[in-house]
Amino acid sequence: MPSPAPPPHPARVLVVGSGGREHALAWAIARSPLVSEVIVAPGNGGTAREAKCRNVPVQVYDIDGLVALASQAGVDVTVIGPEDALAAGLADALRAAGHAVFGPSREAARIESSKGWARAFMVRYGIPCPVFATAANVDDALRAVAEMGGRCVVKADGLAVGKGVVVCDDAAAAEAAVRTMMEDGAFGPAGAHVVVEERMEGPELSVMAICDGHTYRLLPPAQDHKRVGEGDTGPNTGGMGAYAPAPIATPELMARIEATIIAPALDGLRADGHPFTGCLYAGLMLTGDAPHYAPRVVEFNARFGDPETQVQLPLVQSDVALLFALAAAGRLADAPFELAPGAAACVVLACPGYPGPVTTGATVVGLDVAAERADIKVFHAGTRIEVAGTDAVRTSGGRALGVTGVGPNVIEALRTTYAAIGPDGVHFDDMVVRHDIGWRALTDAIGDSVDGVEVGDGVDAAGRHSGVDTDDTDLGAGEGV
Repeated sequence: MPSPAPPPHPARVLVVGSGGREHALAWAIARSPLVSEVIVAPGNGGTAREAKCRNVPVQVYDIDGLVALASQAGVDVTVIGPEDALAAGLADALRAAGHAVFGPSREAARIESSKGWARAFMVRYGIPCPVFATAANVDDALRAVAEMGGRCVVKADGLAVGKGVVVCDDAAAAEAAVRTMMEDGAFGPAGAHVVVEERMEGPELSVMAICDGHTYRLLPPAQDHKRVGEGDTGPNTGGMGAYAPAPIATPELMARIEATIIAPALDGLRADGHPFTGCLYAGLMLTGDAPHYAPRVVEFNARFGDPETQVQLPLVQSDVALLFALAAAGRLADAPFELAPGAAACVVLACPGYPGPVTTGATVVGLDVAAERADIKVFHAGTRIEVAGTDAVRTSGGRALGVTGVGPNVIEALRTTYAAIGPDGVHFDDMVVRHDIGWRALTDAIGDSVDGVEVGDGVDAAGRHSGVDTDDTDLGAGEGV
């Protein structure tokens, strides 16, 4: 019997994208002793400062340019970050040119790029989701709003940078959302069709699986904070912070999610002839009552989350580059996969005005101090190097930075993260920061619903952090994974 082929050795890796997610991917890949260089296209101010990383000014929508880059640079595997590149068929083009790719095909990525298609897919394969209706015109959309009693969710069918979702309290708000998308063109072609859905209630949970088309491995379950304001108020954003593992994600709940959502989705895509290679992200609503939650799919994404990636990858103890390379080769079962104990928390620092028009150009202070700490990592999203060859970093986009801290449990990780932000830590003028990231985990702790946790004056009535007493914390390192 012939001996098995040796495992891939991803000496040179291409990461496509320019956000915080891509900085986290590049950082994690660069930690591998197998990797000599990580090329990031186009990258940002953080990836420009990262060891073994090199930015190349090729944009995510330049498919021909990215294929040429992978060929000319001798790339061993390409990791695709943003959803628009996947929806445009970048993975297909790279594979057609003979390149190994960690990222789904255009057809498999439809699970994110078309919400209507995704809902029909879920119904076809018995995956729990809300009642919904798709609409190609305003009249049909308003009819669906009326049938759902006005209190509903209106979603642009296509990709809208995480912002094409309006949660409506009544029919007037739903009608305004429909007309904004379909008549005013707020999201361009993405809003030409809409999906009107039942409004579900309950905690949200982000579950992500590394997949090779057949086998999958789960990353630590995370909870994101989409609203810009404290107390989950204000408009939706790309995400203002996250933590992992979420204490709410008990082993029993995760087993139910795997059996009813993750496995059926991957089996269904494979049965449809589009096996999924990459990161499948299930955004879930935990409906019903604890501890017997009924998880239902809010949406599937065909890539890593942002900022969830910034708290999940620091908890992967195995070689991430080898993990991606083996997944791209259809050999994920051969990849060592071990999660580190403990938890991670990320808080986003956004530019003033976010998520609307923002003011950029502020100087970022405190990065070098943060870099000296083993329990803090700052991931860049909207930043640039002001002058080539210097360390002067300025803000250049809505979500500028994500400050991630690690600790033995969620509360300690949150405490570490917030202690690294502010006048004596990482900051820039007029930054927008939520001070209540992790409030769900803290609320559980305050209510003694997690054994042995005592939270004193560290969190006020609004859930704002002002120093958390965690002397008696027992949130269980890695609980829920």
